[in-house]
Amino acid sequence: MNQPISRPGAVSHPFVRSVGPVSARVTNEELFFDLVYVFLVTQISHGLLHHLGWLGAFQTLILWFAAWLGWQYTGWVTNWFDPAHPALRGVLFATMALALLCGAAAPDAFGSRGLVFALCFAAMQVGRSAFIVWRLPRTHPLAPNYRRILGWGVIAACFWVGGGLADPQARLVFWSLAVLCEYISPMFGFWLPGLGRSQTADWTISGGHLVERCQLFVIVALGETIMASGLSMAEAERWSGAELAGFGASFACTIAMWWLYFGTSSEEAEHAIARSSDPGRMGAYFHYLHAVLIGGIIVVAVGMDLLLENPWDSAEGARGLVMMVGPMLYLLATVLYRWVATRRIAGAQVAGAAALAVLACVGQSLPMLALGWLGTAVLLCASWRGRPGTL
Repeated sequence: MNQPISRPGAVSHPFVRSVGPVSARVTNEELFFDLVYVFLVTQISHGLLHHLGWLGAFQTLILWFAAWLGWQYTGWVTNWFDPAHPALRGVLFATMALALLCGAAAPDAFGSRGLVFALCFAAMQVGRSAFIVWRLPRTHPLAPNYRRILGWGVIAACFWVGGGLADPQARLVFWSLAVLCEYISPMFGFWLPGLGRSQTADWTISGGHLVERCQLFVIVALGETIMASGLSMAEAERWSGAELAGFGASFACTIAMWWLYFGTSSEEAEHAIARSSDPGRMGAYFHYLHAVLIGGIIVVAVGMDLLLENPWDSAEGARGLVMMVGPMLYLLATVLYRWVATRRIAGAQVAGAAALAVLACVGQSLPMLALGWLGTAVLLCASWRGRPGTL
């Protein structure tokens, strides 16, 4: 998603952040808001864990895209508006409550709580944009774009609520269309009849704030892999060699993912946005990439849960596939992230993704523990190949 910000000298408003040479800082309100996503990420990963298979994977994908949409649109709002302002703080708190209810409804979103999930999510997306449209003067530079965003939010809300009222099979179609509305509409400037379209080349963003917000969400997601390791060990009746080896693979995998991501410095990513002739579009690339990257972390957490549950079971079928698909998605996303930020290709990570694809095909006869360590070794090698401070 892309959003505009007023240029220096444009009409100001009390809760619009000032534009200047110093990037906006992440506030305590934003850190507080992210706590909800600790719960939401856990709910989504556990949903996939208990519904392995193509249908479960597709349903999890829809729920993850919805979760990321809620966080992403809120992140763009706080990029341009001051969340310490009482009115914006109230919007953040209301959004938190609705996101928390979405998380509570997520395990049964394709069952009896589909309408609850849809109503809470639609209220969160539409309400946020409606508030900004209401508070900004019609002549403010930010107002036209938010009117378009609100229009597309209402269109998507119709699909969300329609899906909540439909049977589970039709719900998947309705909600897929809703996700597409909110993800694709920024690509053509939120065009609507009578409202026109936005031009990303005319938008500026606080690159440092955007990069820092994404980094903080990655930390939240990595916390899910830490939880998977710790809870599995806490629930184990005894710590055998297999359990300890599985814990070692899970923890080393988390370290490798942290290293791979934070090897691209925030300064490089921020400069890429600042130097771009189209910073709005560059910011959108960062958010689209992080949807895949963090989705990979969620799948890794599911794989680690499966590994620690039965280390010596055969890695056949969906279990072995999940074990390799998560790290592969993560590696591919970090390759693209580095390319966007530095215009450099990480050859070791491309090779690592290829190796994981091969392991997904040929490693199904191996025990989960062996396949888990092989996947972790690939991630560690991919991260170790870079120079200190780079990917």
